[in-house]
Amino acid sequence: MKIIFLKYKATGNDFIIINNTEKLFLLSKKIIKNMCNRNLGIGADGIILIEKIKKYDFYMKYYNSDGKEGTMCGNGGRCSVHFAKKIGIINNTNTLFKTIDGSHYASITKNIVSLNMKNIELVEVYKKHICINTGSPHHILFIDNKNYINVYNKGIKIRFNQKYIKKGVNVNFVKVKKHILNVRTYERGVENETLSCGTGVTASAIAAYNIKKLLYNKIIVQTLGGTLQVKFEKLLKSYKEIFLKGEVNFVYKGILKLPAA
Repeated sequence: MKIIFLKYKATGNDFIIINNTEKLFLLSKKIIKNMCNRNLGIGADGIILIEKIKKYDFYMKYYNSDGKEGTMCGNGGRCSVHFAKKIGIINNTNTLFKTIDGSHYASITKNIVSLNMKNIELVEVYKKHICINTGSPHHILFIDNKNYINVYNKGIKIRFNQKYIKKGVNVNFVKVKKHILNVRTYERGVENETLSCGTGVTASAIAAYNIKKLLYNKIIVQTLGGTLQVKFEKLLKSYKEIFLKGEVNFVYKGILKLPAA
């Protein structure tokens, strides 16, 4: 079996995206892990299948590099919009698509994609950290020495903490510098630090605003892979009209030949 795929990246977060609108591909956990392997495969943080669904332009099915179907991926969603535009699934600058956490509106102008994220009804503020679910669960820590922290060592301890052992969690280390956030993320499912995490950036921005570390509802976030913008509206204790905006890059098109089953 041959699979035509497009490789994408969004602020360093990279994905293998496949047009599965004809339901031709059913990828096993082993195949997904092999494809994402950076030494023996194509290499990626995750795989995205674009599929048909009624009443929407498309459905985005996301798999982490560990081979398991993942929860919402913000940067993956933005890449999916660019992919859908590139191959003709959508023909204008706006789209409505569906993922595991519900429907998402997005707009695209050249290589800039703005993605509407799910509303947030609950921000859990603890003494040393904040928990927010932006389609994926996030544990957020505000620190002073972001550049020197070992994100992998500290992140993996929190990710596999007894509190999160059943479903896991993504761990974000956030530093406030003037009006900009610096965010580094240990991602569940990748089980390592990634260059960027869209849902993590979104959660970190809202956490910073919620505890008044930043006073603006339009926040610039710097990751290892580049810059993103998060804007939102607060209504009582809820956050709505949340948008994650940034650059998306098509890298290359490839063909992968899989062994016969």
